[in-house]
Amino acid sequence: MREAAQNAVAMAPRETALMAALGRRPLVLVGMMGAGKSSIGRRLAQHLGLSFIDADAEIEAAAGMTIPEIFATYGEGDFRSGEARVIARLLDEGGQNGGLVLATGGGAFMNAETRAAIRQKGISIWLKADFEVLMRRVRRRSTADRPMLQGDPAQRIRELLDQRDPVYAEADITVHSRDVPHDIIVNEIVAALAERLAVAPPAPVGAEEGAP
Repeated sequence: MREAAQNAVAMAPRETALMAALGRRPLVLVGMMGAGKSSIGRRLAQHLGLSFIDADAEIEAAAGMTIPEIFATYGEGDFRSGEARVIARLLDEGGQNGGLVLATGGGAFMNAETRAAIRQKGISIWLKADFEVLMRRVRRRSTADRPMLQGDPAQRIRELLDQRDPVYAEADITVHSRDVPHDIIVNEIVAALAERLAVAPPAPVGAEEGAP
């Protein structure tokens, strides 16, 4: 579901320049379940004054079912097809509505057409998390809520990391997700975006104009 932009947030000069360079392109967070895409995505959207959308929540709203129910009823193949359609729609809507931060499900970026659409219309950000971090986080929720972790969660996460990390590595930006305050990760994403978009860093405080 779309969470409205916090327009009242006053942005620093770097963020203002960054938003001008970004234009209407959506920022798309990719990575494994438990990497923090939704929680960090909300903080990033608030920091930049953008709307936030969780693609999984949009899929559930469109289907009128939870993701585990969709998997159980229709299987992963149908879920992935619907996921690709929803993300394609959200990318188009994001560009029309002034930009957004979009958190995607762990398997969404594995779809070649989805990757191409994100590359064409947005900027992808891989929140890369180590195995130990992912295990600590997924243990906080029942595996019944995560259809891809049925069986031995540790083994499944290792298998998914082996399959998915080489594809996630195609993202435009990589930021290491770890157990630190979310604002630290947000600041690292903003710095990486500024570098990617060739936005000059802010001048040091007290720097004199024209100083060598």
